[in-house]
Amino acid sequence: MTFDAATITKAALPSPNDPQPFARWVEDRFAKDGKATHIDLPSEMTRAGIDPRLPGYVDTRAGPPRIHRSGFLQSPEPWLKHPQTRFQSAGLIAGPDGRDHPLRPANPQGVVYEKFFVDAGINVSFRSVDTERDLDTFHRWQNDPRVAYFWEEDRSRGELRGFLEDRLSDPHNFSVIGEYDGVPVGYFEIYWAREDRLGAYYEAGPWDRGWHGLIGEVSALGRAKTSAWIRALTHYIFLDCPMTDLVVGEPRVDNAKLLRYADALAYRKIKEFDFPHKRSALMHCARDEFFGRVAL
Repeated sequence: MTFDAATITKAALPSPNDPQPFARWVEDRFAKDGKATHIDLPSEMTRAGIDPRLPGYVDTRAGPPRIHRSGFLQSPEPWLKHPQTRFQSAGLIAGPDGRDHPLRPANPQGVVYEKFFVDAGINVSFRSVDTERDLDTFHRWQNDPRVAYFWEEDRSRGELRGFLEDRLSDPHNFSVIGEYDGVPVGYFEIYWAREDRLGAYYEAGPWDRGWHGLIGEVSALGRAKTSAWIRALTHYIFLDCPMTDLVVGEPRVDNAKLLRYADALAYRKIKEFDFPHKRSALMHCARDEFFGRVAL
């Protein structure tokens, strides 16, 4: 299915050579038709000729310039807020367990991702954790019985400061705060799976990444919003590192509310297994499947 370019008003057409407005225009077009697999650019947009500096996701190989949904959604614009090229010189080094591990740059700082989700009506963003800024909120979230049931980190403010500082100093982990419309709602950990405890429970690839997450604000719960943050976090992980082809997870098997989102968001349950402290479900989300069938 293609988007009907005849419905686009001429006044709304940005220049293809103006990256941010053009990318937002493309995003809006796909959002208006959730089943469209590609967009053919209207002649009004390209009549002056195709500039060789067009974004890489514009296909000019045959016929009118075309944008494929999967290719566009894997481009960094306009969602990734730090250079994707930070992995340009990344390679593999021998790890302590005899398997290769990624050699990578330091974690980015500040806002790293931002996207509006039409179906949920919210702007989802992630930013790096700042202990001084976030400790009080994090302490309140972890001491909510609803969160403590799954995280088991209902501790004092001082103990949780140490928890965050340990996470921030751990090179295999990247901790972020999730926000809806600029308001903090949750805490998430993005980790390199081969270096994590999970790496011993499956054949982890060197670029596999996983995540843990909690939503601390009750007002931020609900099916549409939960779907939005899972899609956003998975999207960010794939955008952040082009070499990552698999996102993994290990939620508790009794976390039925989270697991029921799995299939619609391209997460497959591989098996159940036992950690020392919980029985978990091993979940896999492949890049091609995520971008091929998940509506963003």
